[in-house]
Amino acid sequence: MEREIPLYTLEGVQDAQITTYPFSTADKLGLSMLRFLREPTDDVVVIIHGLTTSSDMFIMPEHKNLVTFLHEHGYGDVFTLDFRMSNRFPYNLWRHGYTMDDCALYDFPAALDELRRIVGPGKRIHVICHCLGSVSFMMSLYAKQVDGIASVVSNSVSLTPRIRAWSKLKMFAAPFVLETLLDITYLDPRWDEDRGLTRGKVISKIVSAMHRECDVPACHMLSLMWGTGFPAVYRHENLADVTHRRGGDLYGGTSLNYHRHVRRMVNEGQAVKYAPGNPRHAQLPDNYLQYAREIETPVLLITGRTNCIFTDSQVETHRTLQELGCTNTELHVFETYGHQDVFMGKDVAKDVFPRLLEFIGKHSGGRVREPALEPAAAG
Repeated sequence: MEREIPLYTLEGVQDAQITTYPFSTADKLGLSMLRFLREPTDDVVVIIHGLTTSSDMFIMPEHKNLVTFLHEHGYGDVFTLDFRMSNRFPYNLWRHGYTMDDCALYDFPAALDELRRIVGPGKRIHVICHCLGSVSFMMSLYAKQVDGIASVVSNSVSLTPRIRAWSKLKMFAAPFVLETLLDITYLDPRWDEDRGLTRGKVISKIVSAMHRECDVPACHMLSLMWGTGFPAVYRHENLADVTHRRGGDLYGGTSLNYHRHVRRMVNEGQAVKYAPGNPRHAQLPDNYLQYAREIETPVLLITGRTNCIFTDSQVETHRTLQELGCTNTELHVFETYGHQDVFMGKDVAKDVFPRLLEFIGKHSGGRVREPALEPAAAG
């Protein structure tokens, strides 16, 4: 299929100075941030993707994206972080042993140190995070590895991951079947584009034969890789056609050790270490809710009502934190959205982003240009 939008394009953000800032983690990985600077402000926003996606999900040119929306409403200094889960790096394609503990301990503290070095002291930093980027950032925050955050918006899942029964079965069986029986290193939504006949292409064809809801093989593979549904990752009607067609570019391949960590959290009912006795993570708590009462950072938990990947995880996190006496957490459910379309849908600038802006504005200095919140976004 001929590519319609350039891979890794930055064309979705206009009228901004765009700079790449590479940095390294304490466990010796090279990561990077993109800075989109329209005007210096005292409130800086950093946006974090999920597993297999990247900064690209926040700068899409086919609709008004999150970075542009923030620029237009008073937040002129926005960073997107590509951490070790990003498809802009090769790390997902190794049969690695990385877990979300590594992200919490190494990636986010290093990123925020670099960000503060760039913007200087005294800035208020607001974080918007998604999917397993949300889980691992919230782990870092609640483990006291990062601090001084003015506000956090967390999408889809955070401290109490929950999934459906079929997803649990896939989580239990897939790592063993794929790695041990089939000797497959990673799953890739683009397998249908392989040249010649490969094992990946055969798997993609089989999966597509069971998914008749659309004619995009990458969409079918994403439903295999994540969640339960036809499709699982988003609602078709919320996406622009070109976004749906270019799913193979927006979501990369991934190996399966992060899935193992999610499985452990689902079994425990909350965010926990993958291997409690691992000295590599000795400074992290075994249970990431251990210090919850001590965390004062305001958090907005958001999710789509028809989230077919992490279902009502955010509702459960909100209930759990309320029971622990945490009064700094809000919840918003977007009635007509799922998991990924909360950021990548064609109408998110009117349906979703105003609610995020409202929350960040409450914890910002100065006046923010606030749009009206459309009724479709109410939850």
